Amino acid sequence: MCDKVLLDARRLLCPMPVIRVQDCVKTLSPGTLLEAVCTDPGALNDIPAWCRINGHQLVETRAKGDEYFVVIEVCEETQ
Repeated sequence: MCDKVLLDARRLLCPMPVIRVQDCVKTLSPGTLLEAVCTDPGALNDIPAWCRINGHQLVETRAKGDEYFVVIEVCEETQ
């Protein structure tokens, strides 16, 4: 079973959810799942784009009410 970390990025506007994800990923081991909970709908596009650029795996995006969830798997750093 993979470790799963929850990141509360609610009430933060762009670009802060992505910055919080980036900062959190730096502290995690490859294979860890990170679930970001956001209230900025732009996070549904911004975080997946950041994942593509940085080589992390997008697992899931979903919305529930006014909250948006993005789950990523931390991958090995390629840089």
